[in-house]
Amino acid sequence: MRLGIEVEIDYALPDPADVLLQIEAAAMPDQRIETETLTVWSDIPLRAARGEDGIGQRCWVHAVGRFQAQYHATVTIDRPAVTLATLGASAPRAVPAELTAYLLPSRYCPVETLYGFVRREFAGLAGGPLAAAIAEWVEREIAYSCDGAIGGTALDTFGQRAGVCRDFAHLVVTLARAGGIPARCVSAYAPGVDPPDFHAVAELWLDGGWHLVDATGMARAEELARVAVGRDATDIAFMTIFGRASLMRQVVRVARLD
Repeated sequence: MRLGIEVEIDYALPDPADVLLQIEAAAMPDQRIETETLTVWSDIPLRAARGEDGIGQRCWVHAVGRFQAQYHATVTIDRPAVTLATLGASAPRAVPAELTAYLLPSRYCPVETLYGFVRREFAGLAGGPLAAAIAEWVEREIAYSCDGAIGGTALDTFGQRAGVCRDFAHLVVTLARAGGIPARCVSAYAPGVDPPDFHAVAELWLDGGWHLVDATGMARAEELARVAVGRDATDIAFMTIFGRASLMRQVVRVARLD
């Protein structure tokens, strides 16, 4: 699968501000960057910073008056489809030390609040079968709505039964962690996202590897291009402005090239 990616960002800033930008597709074994161009209008040189877990790259910018950026890339995805329910389980104590944080609560993933629900709703399931059941439950029970639990926690989404892609990702991650599966949030590019935008999905650690899960049903794991990973939306935001800003224009286009 080859993807063509185009991004345009334009924000007005009433005051000078530092901006942490995270929109470049990550170079990884299962996704190869064929071509890539990032253009940022700035009077000060950009400073790169590694993403969480060493995946992807953040970019520091100082903007005055206006912040504008363009990103163009061609990415080849080489990731086979996997049936989650066939993957085995690992006890939390057997998880690699560096993944421990992905079993614990985080800002938008209050794991402790949904332990009881996971034990009751998915009784007897573990590992891949549990992951598959969680993904199916979230896709069935949560409505995709731009008026949903935007900006809330997974518990807000669970209660409102509605949200956008980051809300779906937070809920899958929280339920998976509550079931003893390490889980992280992933920002990504994917074709077919409606409305077209930066996308957020979950990624679960099963059978010794990470497996992407999009409970919105809009994208398949084998056509997602990761940008960043982290505990929740705090770590994977495409842009964090340390100051005030007003959106002027934002366009994200992702197309299948073959």
